[in-house]
Amino acid sequence: MCVCITGRMHYDLIVIGSGPAGEKGAAQAAYFGKKVALIEREPFPGGAAANTGTLPSKTLRETALYLSGFRKRELYGLGFAPDQRINAAGFLAHFHNVRAEERARIDSNMERHGVSSYKGVGSLLDANTVQIQGSDGTSTTLTATTILLATGTHPHRPADYPWQDARLFDSDTILNIGELPDSLLVIGGGGIGSEYACIFAALGVRVTLIDGRDRLLGFLDPEVSEALQSAMIAMGIQLLLGDSVQSIRSAAKLEVEFKKPGSASFDAILSASGRQGNTAFLGLDKIGISPDKRGLLKVNEHYQTDVSNIYAAGDVIGFPSLASTSMEQARIAMCHAFDLKYKTGLARILPLGIYTIPECSSAGETEESLREKGSDYVIGKTTYARNTRGFIIGDHEGFLKLLFRAEDMSLVGVHCIGEQATDLVHTGLAALLLGQKADFFINICFNYPTLSEMYKYAAYDALGRIQRGEICRASGGNC
Repeated sequence: MCVCITGRMHYDLIVIGSGPAGEKGAAQAAYFGKKVALIEREPFPGGAAANTGTLPSKTLRETALYLSGFRKRELYGLGFAPDQRINAAGFLAHFHNVRAEERARIDSNMERHGVSSYKGVGSLLDANTVQIQGSDGTSTTLTATTILLATGTHPHRPADYPWQDARLFDSDTILNIGELPDSLLVIGGGGIGSEYACIFAALGVRVTLIDGRDRLLGFLDPEVSEALQSAMIAMGIQLLLGDSVQSIRSAAKLEVEFKKPGSASFDAILSASGRQGNTAFLGLDKIGISPDKRGLLKVNEHYQTDVSNIYAAGDVIGFPSLASTSMEQARIAMCHAFDLKYKTGLARILPLGIYTIPECSSAGETEESLREKGSDYVIGKTTYARNTRGFIIGDHEGFLKLLFRAEDMSLVGVHCIGEQATDLVHTGLAALLLGQKADFFINICFNYPTLSEMYKYAAYDALGRIQRGEICRASGGNC
């Protein structure tokens, strides 16, 4: 699988990190015949996506919905509640099974592509040399023409929190929770914090979520954000927006003082206060690469660092820090590194999915971004309650919202909240990338009954609005 140069194993590519970016970058290069080594410091492959982040939280969401009967509570006018209190072991069982399957899939994929896998901490000795320090004290040195850094991130832990208290968790350690608490404070209302707040609330835990911003998930369309806040409140989640934690004290319970006057006690706390890049161990100072204060790496449009043969992709380069984009970034980086004439760049529009309860998803422009750009637009909107499939599954609050450019009715934005929103958005995403107009949806024959059929009726709504002159003027504020 490799040649030996001056006593060292030499590869075309060394990848450090086996998360989505590392796996797909290694597979992309190997697919085109390159000799690839993959280094992972953890006992299992997959990075945060498989082990502590993307896959775990989404699996736990589905488990919570199933065990709690959340989706069944209002169907046919029947009440539904679990026969017994859900325990942590039962809650986590499916997650452990799914994680094991994902780890096995990654190992199989690397083996199938002929990638050589190494266990240990990989650090750079120079721009072409990586030393692997094994957990047993052994050391291995590899060289390569190209290196891909895909080391991901880890949860930020505020220094003044009492981390020695076993009741204080971050988004990694929450997966080791021994029992479900009666009450939980979630610190941080980003995607991770909001998702876990919904998961635990669905299981009957009394959840409080605190965030310093005045609006939850402010990057979402305002209507979607407001609808999500209402849904979370309806689940029993107490939202403390525009506030922050002043101090945490360990006692019989965890005693919390807030920045705004007030205090409360909780059985457990989840800190979801951002993430830090996994770069401290890489030895980047030896080759002239300097991470930012969050440990993240700067790259160009080809995902090259300041050292041209060293690339970086995935969460370690920051926003958008999604598994889907991380995979594509690494593929593009390797195509550039080896001049493969295959992938040259990310799609110009990327979907965003938040796995709260309900799900939220979007692609393209928001009303706010259109107003900032001075673009007049038309809204087309329909609800799950007016859709037969939506009525069948019992989603009465969800909606699909389309934004069209007023001058030619070209689709410019898609926003949805509700059951299967993260799947539903892809129909609109494809239309955005193809430059389609409202009549695109009018002319499609959708399966019936499906949620996708909402696109047709949202388009009809937009056409009706423009006929009535209901155009949202960028200069005139709200519609």
